[in-house]
Parts: sequence; structure tokens; C-alpha cells
Amino acid sequence: MRIGLISGEYPPMQGGVGAYSQIVAHGLAARSHEVFVFSDARAQDDQVHMTATATHWRLTTLAHIRRWAAENQLEVINLQFETAAYNMSPFIHFLPEFLGKTPLITTFHDLLVPYLFPKAGPLRPWIVSRLAEASDGVIATNHADYAKIEHLRNSALIPIGSNVQPQLAADYDRQAWRQRAGASPDDLLLAHFGFINHSKGLETLLRATSRLRADGVPVKLVMIGGRTGASDPTNAAYADEIDTLIHKLGLAAHICWTGFVDDAEVSGYLTAADAVVLPFRDGASYRRGSLMAAIRHSCAIVTTQPEVDIPTFKHAENMLLFPAGDINALQQHIMELHHGGHRHIKAGAQALAAEFDWSHIVDACIALYEQVRQ
Repeated sequence: MRIGLISGEYPPMQGGVGAYSQIVAHGLAARSHEVFVFSDARAQDDQVHMTATATHWRLTTLAHIRRWAAENQLEVINLQFETAAYNMSPFIHFLPEFLGKTPLITTFHDLLVPYLFPKAGPLRPWIVSRLAEASDGVIATNHADYAKIEHLRNSALIPIGSNVQPQLAADYDRQAWRQRAGASPDDLLLAHFGFINHSKGLETLLRATSRLRADGVPVKLVMIGGRTGASDPTNAAYADEIDTLIHKLGLAAHICWTGFVDDAEVSGYLTAADAVVLPFRDGASYRRGSLMAAIRHSCAIVTTQPEVDIPTFKHAENMLLFPAGDINALQQHIMELHHGGHRHIKAGAQALAAEFDWSHIVDACIALYEQVRQ
């Protein structure tokens, strides 16, 4: 097939949607499909046919996409949708009308609504719904979003995989990596992976850490990854709030910030940590790339209870789950790990990783492309 992928972000830009798009693009190309990518002007990739010309996502951009689709004789197009990846612009929601006969499948990495104008009210969720309804096929990456679109034609639940694969050198020294993170052999090293964003619930992690240290537990934090990413402008303001809280709690000396690091370094820090803590405000879900990375690395994971039932996420079997915002529960789980409890959950995470293998994800996408073409 001649397959087009559209993504508002793409490597070397930082962001989960861009990383996902590149992995899928390379997976499709490895299966002998002709892959064409339309993305931001900063995107680079010499393994696919790359058109990196978008500087804004306006109506004129949609016209460029229509010409791109026609010139490359695309048989199907897969839009990788997340509002922030398109600079909160409303125009991408009208792409189906611009493509003519070329079938469009939209992968919803989330169903968050865009900013339109002050007091837009019900227009904001409507514009996202109309994109889903106008698409020839829809993919949700998590259970909560799939429940909202499963009634639509050609709908599928296809999870994301980990953008970061284990990449440990043959001479990997766990203690050396713990030292790089500021932890001694006797410290309890907790890791958080991903951009600073309001949905990540970092206040809960910081307050629990402060309480644990007050109780004499030698906790250290390693914050893995870039600070705010390239897509969401609200991240910077929230990061400033987190800095203020860290200063207030007196935690600055006990936190290591890695900054944006390559996959091998992410892998090194995740493996060095005693636990990975991801206190999402909206609960654990398939759409969280940081959670997928922790699962892929067989980490001891402490995260928040999903908002909807996810049968594969099992408390005390492959991760420890607590109510969002519950500092006491998070503190208790971390104490249990510190005292040697739940050692088996690392093995549970390792078994769970098979559910999110990229080869299965790419094959599921291809199956839906074929279904829509037919």
C-alpha cells in the first residue's frame, strides 16, 4: 500500500506522538509498504518519504496536505491526532473534507478539546467529535477513549507501545547509574519519566517523598526526560509551579534532573531505580508512553487506578495502584516496596510487556487500513 502518515510532531522533535509516528512508519516500511510522512518543518527522517513543511496548521496547510496526497497517489492516510501536537489549532479537525476520495483514519492519542476562542463552550467537544465521525476509520489508544468512539464505523482499540526499548550496555553497572542519579546503595531511588505536565500529578509524588523523608526513609528522586516538550505551551507554567513546590518542601537536594536524554540513558536510569512512580491525575491508561516504557523495562511500578476497568492492569500482581491524589496510599505503597514487599511485581510487569509489542501494533494498524480500503 501507499500509506500516508500525518503528525504534528515528529523526531527529532520531543514528544510521544512523534515517537509513536516514527516507530509505526518504520514498521510499515519494513513490511514493504510505501510510507509518506507529512509533518512539522523540524521533522527529519531519511527512512521514509518525508514532507516536512508545516510551520502552522491552518486552512492553507490542509490544501498542502491535499496536494501531497494526490501527488503521492496515497491509498490511505492515518492522521495521528492530539490537539497539542497541532498548536491547539481547530483547522486540522476539518481534514476529512479536504482529502476528497482518499480514505482517512484518525488515531486519537487523546480526545482532549482544542482552544477555539473565549467562551466557545460546547463547540470545543463538538469539533473533536465531528473529526471522529467524518473519518473513514478511527483508532483509540486506550479504553476510556475507545468507549466514546466504538460505535463509529471501522473503529479499533490499538494500544501504543514503549518508545524506549531496553538498551543496556554489556558492561552496565547499576550502582554507577544510581550514583549518577544521586543515590547511594542504601537509598530508595524512585524514578519519574516524562515531561512535566499538569496531568502527571507530580504534586502527589513530591508530597509523598517529603513525608517519607520526614519519617527517615532515604528517598531520592530521578526525573528522567525533557522538562516541557515541544507541543504543549501550558507545560512551562506548570513546571514553574513544581519548582516552587520543590523549594517549599526542601527537596531540591534530593532530586536529580536528567534533562532530555537518549533512549540508552533512559533505559539506564529506569533499570537503576527501585521503583517507577507515575501518579497520573486521570489514572493509568494505555495512552501513557511513560507507563509503557516502565512496563517494557520490567520495573516495579506504582501508579494510579485507571478511570475505567483495564483487565490487564492488576494491583499487586504487575503494578501497585492507588487512588489519584491520595498521598497516604502512595506513601504506604512506597514503604511496602522499601521493606521488600511486592518483589514479584517486576516479573508481572515483564509478563505484561508482551501485550504492547510493536509488531502487533503495526499489524493491527495494517489490518484496519485494509478494512477501510475495502
